[in-house]
Amino acid sequence: MREGKRELQEYLQWLTVEKGRSGATIDAYSRDCRAFLEWLSVSSLTLNTLTTQDIERYVNHLQVTKAASSVARAVSTLKGWFGFLVDDGVLSKDVTAVLSPVRRGRTLPKPLDEAVIVDLIESISGDTPVDLRDRALLELLYGTGARVSEVTSLQLQDLDFDEELIRVTGKGSKQRLVPMGRALSLALRNYLGPGGRSELLQGMRHAKVFANHRGGPLSRQGIDLIIDGRALMSGIDRSTISAHVFRHSCATHMLAHGADIRVVQELLGHASIATTQAYTAVSIVSLQRAYESAHPRANG
Repeated sequence: MREGKRELQEYLQWLTVEKGRSGATIDAYSRDCRAFLEWLSVSSLTLNTLTTQDIERYVNHLQVTKAASSVARAVSTLKGWFGFLVDDGVLSKDVTAVLSPVRRGRTLPKPLDEAVIVDLIESISGDTPVDLRDRALLELLYGTGARVSEVTSLQLQDLDFDEELIRVTGKGSKQRLVPMGRALSLALRNYLGPGGRSELLQGMRHAKVFANHRGGPLSRQGIDLIIDGRALMSGIDRSTISAHVFRHSCATHMLAHGADIRVVQELLGHASIATTQAYTAVSIVSLQRAYESAHPRANG
């Protein structure tokens, strides 16, 4: 995959320095472009010999193997990269110009049942540093609906136990305050007390709330591994659970229990209420199922 590697690094650097893209965005762009370069290598093609037919063939390949949202993101990424390469004089022609933006398929979030999440969290009952951390982590993911990137960036100074509030820094460095429920407050206090976070740090010093087993800040990949491991121990299908599923579940369960949609919008940090409305559809589906199974006049 040596072909295009230097050009890709220059593009990612430009996005970081000139455009100020976030680390998560850069990672996503990098994955899409590297997957494309791998396909080029397997197909014995180069950036300079690529034709419009080749690029269309690659998109067809993606559509067979990827979800519509992933294809849409990959096409957008490639169009941006090739536009940069043409502007930079590396390529004389933008073969991605023939590509139309791929329409993203809208799929309803798939939350876990409330009982499943409660059982998963309650299954972490030990008092080892790892148990205390994992319990606090899952309580935070479900209790606040925070994005995984927001959890990894959370610092000790963001926790206000007196007011029971957490300051979350979201997309575009926008900050919001979210409530710290009783279960979450207790889990965090236990983790931050003696025998928890301080034991994990092993003498290291940093302000991030969550630490890995080596004492450094917990990463996105580390959170994925924790959730995966805890799901395996609890007998939960690991393909149905992720950090983002906790976010979906938080929103859906709150709406199902009568929360105002604008309250959920503020909690999740959605810029547009239209994004939050996707969760309303899930609640409606649940309501319809419950109605059809319980109401004596629902089916006849």
